[in-house]
Amino acid sequence: MATTILLACGAGAGNKSQAKESEKEEVSFVTTDGTKFIKDGKPYHYIGTNLWYASVLASTGEGGNRERFCKELDNLKAIGVNNLRILSGPDAGSDLANPAKPYLQTAPGVLNDTILQGLDFVLAELEKRDMTAVIYLNNAWDWSGGMGFYLKECGYGDSPNTLEDGGYDRYVEYCANFAREPKALEMYYNYVRLIVSRKNSITGRLYKDEPAIMAWQLCNEPRAFSKENKEAFEKWNIEAAALIKSIDSNHLVSTGSEGYIGCEVDPELCERIHADKNIDYLTIHIWPVNWGWAPRSNPDSGIENACKRSGEYIDEHIAMAGKINKPLVIEEFGYSRQGNVSGTGIPTDSRDIFYAFIFEQVKKSVETGGPIAGCNFWGWGGSGRPRDLVWQAGDDYLCDPPHEPQGWYSVFDNDTTTIETIKKYSKEINK
Repeated sequence: MATTILLACGAGAGNKSQAKESEKEEVSFVTTDGTKFIKDGKPYHYIGTNLWYASVLASTGEGGNRERFCKELDNLKAIGVNNLRILSGPDAGSDLANPAKPYLQTAPGVLNDTILQGLDFVLAELEKRDMTAVIYLNNAWDWSGGMGFYLKECGYGDSPNTLEDGGYDRYVEYCANFAREPKALEMYYNYVRLIVSRKNSITGRLYKDEPAIMAWQLCNEPRAFSKENKEAFEKWNIEAAALIKSIDSNHLVSTGSEGYIGCEVDPELCERIHADKNIDYLTIHIWPVNWGWAPRSNPDSGIENACKRSGEYIDEHIAMAGKINKPLVIEEFGYSRQGNVSGTGIPTDSRDIFYAFIFEQVKKSVETGGPIAGCNFWGWGGSGRPRDLVWQAGDDYLCDPPHEPQGWYSVFDNDTTTIETIKKYSKEINK
């Protein structure tokens, strides 16, 4: 059912015989009713995007450009995108990686107020446009510091560079320590408390009262990183969700999971975590090229298999969502450009086919009362343009993180066929 609260904005004058009247502001939050999202008393479904860099771009400091940020929101709203999945802000990253900068968290519990005010601005501007945000509070990958930030502070050293030979295996072994390291978890929990309990410097509201927040998310793509670590991983997910709910019972909480692929390919573990009372909906991510469902060297040749395997993965999680009676969101998906070439002006024929395939799954679910309530494509590059394949401080922010080729998965504002596909399905899903 929908939840609303009344916030006092002021009190009228009067004598003792008069009832004091208070001006009230009614705020409606996104809630769940079985496998549906509800907003303003009606089913809520959406086509959204990923804009991890929102809080930095919306700041007034290094990397900030509020004019561009507002332009991106206006352009997204115009094509029917009404939900953003964003990072609260980058943590100090590994010296061995190419992390996103500037940092929100420079040391445990030490936050950059300029980027915090950027996050405040994000929420204020989203509210003006009747848009919502899902905010993730950590990252399993070191491009924004994430788990590696906390482990380094606990004496584990810099996170290994995943791009080096054997680097990915070393990184997996390194990050498996996070869920079982009490000091790392307590630093993370302290960060969660600082962000979720914040008061917005622009709207004057506590974050728990912000209508533009749809959900908090534990982490981007949380993983146990080893089969032996599954118990500790499950415990961390449940503890973190309970902590967020204890601070903010108004907003939804989700994990940020890729689905059972992110749970050591263990559907039962994925189901148990998402069945927890403090986790409100199920999430999945789909990366056909990254996961080997289409050849990286020639993704166009693999589009048919990519759609087939993606459909099977979606169906498995539809069944899971039905079993636990919660909504399902396909909150990350992407497909590379023709020839796996990065940059602007490269044809997106296969990407457009893949986007349409995912949008069709959402549309069909909405029309038949299924559990898929929304999706977020990865991701929006908008008016940004890559200077080179490798991101460096001062370059435009794109949705491709700094460790990935710039322009690989980003949708630019001149990708006309992709944008037309997004517009078409946004209208059909929200009619």
